[in-house]
Amino acid sequence: MSLILDEHRQYLSDEPRLRALSAAISRVVEPGDVVVDLGAGTGILGLLACRAGARRVYSIEEGGMIEVARQICRANGFDDRIVFVRGLSTNVDLPEKADVVVADQIGRFGFDAGIFEYFADARERFLRPAGRTMPATIALQAAPVESEDEWRRVIFWDEPAGGLDVRPAAAIARNTGYPAKFTAEQLLSDQATLCTLEASARVTTAIKADMHARVLRPGTLHGIGGWFTAELADGVCMSNGPLADSRIDRSNVFFPLARAVAVQPGDSIRIAFRILPADLIVSWTVDVWRGTVEQASERAPVAHFSHSTLDGMLLPREELTRTSLSFVPRRSPRADARL
Repeated sequence: MSLILDEHRQYLSDEPRLRALSAAISRVVEPGDVVVDLGAGTGILGLLACRAGARRVYSIEEGGMIEVARQICRANGFDDRIVFVRGLSTNVDLPEKADVVVADQIGRFGFDAGIFEYFADARERFLRPAGRTMPATIALQAAPVESEDEWRRVIFWDEPAGGLDVRPAAAIARNTGYPAKFTAEQLLSDQATLCTLEASARVTTAIKADMHARVLRPGTLHGIGGWFTAELADGVCMSNGPLADSRIDRSNVFFPLARAVAVQPGDSIRIAFRILPADLIVSWTVDVWRGTVEQASERAPVAHFSHSTLDGMLLPREELTRTSLSFVPRRSPRADARL
């Protein structure tokens, strides 16, 4: 079985996700609308749009799933209304303007599947002036977390493996965002909404989001958990957060700290995120104080951490030499053969 196909099986098996998407499309799409589906996959959003009365759907898909989507479309009798377009949405053109653009390109932390880039481009090139998007907004949310399992992934590199020293990888491990699934019991405080962004916003600068958390129970702070809540339509939301009533089956993100910190109820944690969505770079700074925020202002934190996925990138020296101003690219023998 194609693993890509099985990935889409997981999407279609996610009942809370399907219910939310179906309810939202029934509210956003009106009879006679032209709809664009970005990253169509199996084409399910286009089929739901047709069921809601769309006159025409342009399903844009870059990968091989487009052929499966064509067959599913035909099996459901909508092949007279859906036009499939092979390619990345930012690289294709359409023959008419749309009333609605839909997509489920929402990453684990809301931004990390490229939705802002794709939607901003679609609003400029595909949508009518009064056109609508689904989702409409995306809220980035976070909380300090305790997770022994995730922490073991991070500290693996602190000890020898096979009798060999692998500690040079330890710093990279602590500057990486890991897919994880948190439960409400693993949160050390209430969750906070870092920011809420229009899905089609063109984000050209770093997203800056700060939060103060008050520890609610004794535990060990291992890192920060991140997730999202998307407003798909008026009154219809979709979230992968551990506190969501109808949580969809999508991972969260775990941002680890350099070391674990024991915390007690009433302790204060300040978290500052700086995010470059287009570059998939996230920086997180964390300070821990004993006592309330008011008390914390009077003394230094008991722990301070500063991390960035930029420091977690694997950068071979061969690639770094290509960034030099003196570097001159040359065609390889393989490229000559292809030419």
